[in-house]
Amino acid sequence: MQLFDLSLIGREFPLLDSDVSRLAPQLSSLVANSRFLVLGAAGTIGQAVTKEIFKRQPAKLHVVDISENNLAELVRDIRSTFGYIAGDFQSFALDIGSIEYDAFIKADGQYDYVLNLSALKHVRSEKDPFTLMRMIDVNVFNTDKTIEQSIRSGVKKYFCVSTDKATNPVNMMGASKRIMEMFLMRRSHQINISTARFANVAFSDGSLLHSFNQRILKQQPIVAPNDVQRYFVTPQESGELCLMSCLLGENRDIFFPKQTQALPLVSFADIAVKYLVQLGYEPHICQSETEARELVHSLPSQGKWPCLFTQSDTTGEKDIEEFFTCNDVLDMARFTNLGVIKPPVDYDEPLLQMFEQEICAMKTEQAWTKTQIVALFNKMMPEFEHKETGKYLDGKM
Repeated sequence: MQLFDLSLIGREFPLLDSDVSRLAPQLSSLVANSRFLVLGAAGTIGQAVTKEIFKRQPAKLHVVDISENNLAELVRDIRSTFGYIAGDFQSFALDIGSIEYDAFIKADGQYDYVLNLSALKHVRSEKDPFTLMRMIDVNVFNTDKTIEQSIRSGVKKYFCVSTDKATNPVNMMGASKRIMEMFLMRRSHQINISTARFANVAFSDGSLLHSFNQRILKQQPIVAPNDVQRYFVTPQESGELCLMSCLLGENRDIFFPKQTQALPLVSFADIAVKYLVQLGYEPHICQSETEARELVHSLPSQGKWPCLFTQSDTTGEKDIEEFFTCNDVLDMARFTNLGVIKPPVDYDEPLLQMFEQEICAMKTEQAWTKTQIVALFNKMMPEFEHKETGKYLDGKM
């Protein structure tokens, strides 16, 4: 369900309606006759995927997430919107890196499709070496572990979500997802795997647009970069894209939204202005954080809202948004608004083993630095140009 006006993200119409409508009978038939496990089900994309599956009456749908509260809200949302299904629907508050999760898979594990939406997605997660290592665990090794479990359990297809930032990465988050894609290629010789790179999910949990809602609720200034433009999809579109990649993607396919007039680039500052206008406020542009914090106590009662728009100067902020490189083989004819990258079938086994061994050694020592990890990433991707400015989002309002 759409909870905001599409005009906020420069759009008039839903992006994937023509593809979803054309493929509706096939998608419904596949879902109705299949068993699904959704990992990271309580995040914004995970919730959207879960709803797309649930409303098509699956034979079995188990959802897993580390966030007990968000998982409870997902179930309440589904019950309040769609009601019930004849199939087996259950939720489990588990960490997929845990022994408890392994026991859960051992006890059941009977699924046709496993969809992994769990990820550390923030660029700011590279600000310290410890969170950075957890990002590697979640984005790379938990993914590889759950694929291995899927192979042992006889799962038909594995899907996981990547990111546009994996294309020519400049930050560690995008680079970790690019390394994840390398591990996927290795496992794709044992199980069918597909994935998706897509744009920012508008108003997703933890995103800058979601923070606009939080700032209004908490009577705080709106802050955004005025020099960063991004593509945006809605939460529902993210769920539709993932489901189509999972059910219709061929082995190794990477789905992405086509960059057409239907998917325009929009700046965060422009969205902030439109957002405030729709709420009935006139944006008041401030020159400093101090000014913005002070004016928030007086301006709202006058129908105005303090805003601080600045140029981006933080580590890992990518100048442009792209989904593929000039060297990628593309299939642009299969869908109306989706393109498909057809990666090569080869992979560098010694390189992947080296990565596993070096990360394992760091963990065994319980000591590592960001510099060490960046150097390791450069071994994996000689073309990786890490954008380090010494400034991080945690140091800004």
